[in-house]
Amino acid sequence: MNNYRDIIKAPIVTEKSAKLAQEGNTITFSVDTKANKTEIKQAVEKLFNVKVESVNTVNVRPKKKRVGRYVGKTNKVKKAIVKLSEGSSIEL
Repeated sequence: MNNYRDIIKAPIVTEKSAKLAQEGNTITFSVDTKANKTEIKQAVEKLFNVKVESVNTVNVRPKKKRVGRYVGKTNKVKKAIVKLSEGSSIEL
C-alpha cells in the first residue's frame, strides 16, 4: 500500500463499536480488503499519532440482496478492531 489513507477507509460507528470505544479503548475501522494487520497498525499510528496495542481483523462476506426479480450482492468489507494502549485516544 502506498498511502495510509488508502488503507483506513472510515470508522465504523455502531452501538457495539461505541460501547467498545468507551469501555475498552478500542476503535473499529473499515479497511482495505488487501491490508494486513501490520499495515493497519502502521497506518493508525501514523494518521492519529497514537500507540496501538493490538489489531484484530474480520472479513465480512457479501450478502445476497433482492430487488424485485433481480438478485445481487452487497460489497465485501474488512473490519479492523484496533485496541489502543493506555493513555492513547482517538476522538471521532
